[in-house]
Amino acid sequence: MKIKHTETIKKSKTTFMDESLRLWPGVLFAAVLILIRYFLPVLVPRATAIGIFGGMLLSFAIFIWWFFFSRTQKIEKWGAFLLIVMSITITWLLIDESIATANMGMMFPMFSIPVLSIAFVAWAFLTRSMPSNIRRISMVLTIIIAVGSWILLRTDGMTGDAHHKINFRWAKTSEENALRQTSRESLSGISGSNVTNSEAEWPGFRGKDRDGIVHGLKINTDWRTNPPLELWRRPVGPGCSSVAISGNLI
Repeated sequence: MKIKHTETIKKSKTTFMDESLRLWPGVLFAAVLILIRYFLPVLVPRATAIGIFGGMLLSFAIFIWWFFFSRTQKIEKWGAFLLIVMSITITWLLIDESIATANMGMMFPMFSIPVLSIAFVAWAFLTRSMPSNIRRISMVLTIIIAVGSWILLRTDGMTGDAHHKINFRWAKTSEENALRQTSRESLSGISGSNVTNSEAEWPGFRGKDRDGIVHGLKINTDWRTNPPLELWRRPVGPGCSSVAISGNLI
């Protein structure tokens, strides 16, 4: 009778924990986060900034839910908080320089925290009926993997819409691929001897007068009837500026 009574108490505690955990606000925030942060920029590229800052706000809302409205145990609340702070701090010291310096040094938190928030809500939902020891061990693994995996990545550049080209840290860089490609190729197109200097030269950033205007040149805008003639083509690798062109020199 004593053993049965003990088992009944343990079962009651487990049932109380499952019923007390309030999940729906976190699941709702995570669903909206996914829509705004990852789907909205694809559908509306100019809304990337809304997706980034909206993702951060919704991630903050998820953390508020966890600490004040989830009804979870204090050890899980504070354990998650301390582990998240430690994981982000340690990972920030070990990430690739391209990520550490991108977006004025804010790429890592802006991109990693939404991923962590979604993974954390998924963990809370999937482990809601599991014993406490399994829940806590899986929570530790979820946080470490969601944050620490950024150590394995780097960014190879960003578009004007703030979309980063994420690659593995050990993969060849865009510069290395460009150099390897150009070392095997020759300048294609019309020979440089046929290209003469003219007022249409573009010798520096924003052109000759730094105003973005080409003087002495009339452009035929009917490209279907008279398409522009390609003089030459050459891959130059990634860059964040314009090129300077003078005759057959670039």
